[in-house]
Amino acid sequence: MSSYTNAPARGVKGAGVFVIVAAIIMIVAGIAVWILVATQLSAEKITVSDDSTFMGGVFAGQQVQGPFTAYAQADIINHHALEASGGATYAELEQDDPVRDTVMDASFLRASLFTSVVAFGVCALVIGLGIVLGVIGGALRGLARTP
Repeated sequence: MSSYTNAPARGVKGAGVFVIVAAIIMIVAGIAVWILVATQLSAEKITVSDDSTFMGGVFAGQQVQGPFTAYAQADIINHHALEASGGATYAELEQDDPVRDTVMDASFLRASLFTSVVAFGVCALVIGLGIVLGVIGGALRGLARTP
């Protein structure tokens, strides 16, 4: 008669601890970068234009300091630039068109705001993955305790 024990594979406890530590680092880093980006955006003292229509204009008049307000301002900048150029983008305007510089500036401003929107998205992803890793690490540690 053979006896079989359901012992966990070697290293499961160590792997669980490693994954939990990685999870904590990811969550802390994600939160720290989120705060950094929000602080830098806030320091620019940008206010969402009063005629913003993103999400029904709910962010109009608010200070840009998060992903939604940054997107709302980028969206209305695009609207204003297209209005000034008669619907033409920077690439569609003639090189000697006096509006071209205005549309170019709008494009640069939009790109900067979209960069912050992407940064917030990456932070959210890192925080979410950190939470998932924390759950996996906890499960691995639980397996290591199984007799």
